[in-house]
Amino acid sequence: MCLGIPGELVEVLPGPQHLAVAEIGGVRRAVDVGLLDPDELRPGAWVLVHVGFALAVIDEEEAASTLRMLEGSGSAYTDELIALAASHGGPGRPAAAGDAGGPATAGGPPKGAHRTRS
Repeated sequence: MCLGIPGELVEVLPGPQHLAVAEIGGVRRAVDVGLLDPDELRPGAWVLVHVGFALAVIDEEEAASTLRMLEGSGSAYTDELIALAASHGGPGRPAAAGDAGGPATAGGPPKGAHRTRS
């Protein structure tokens, strides 16, 4: 089974590597956006991320619905967020403390899987 977790793009990185920074469950990660239409990539856009690759651009409503479904799956989703927070780097680059792939704070998964804009 392929699980895509919604992430919100916070920055599209310049250069030929096709990378962007996405916030996924409170953790900022570098993700490969090379499979997507560059015209759809901007801060605030939502994408489905699987193993470090953004597979599709989705709207905020679909992202929220998917996150609610994932949160309802219990420990499988929580375990995935813990693994995400504990992992380092992203596609094509190592993590550095404080950057998009840096370690998250200790203490388990972040409160709430997503945030809403006002």
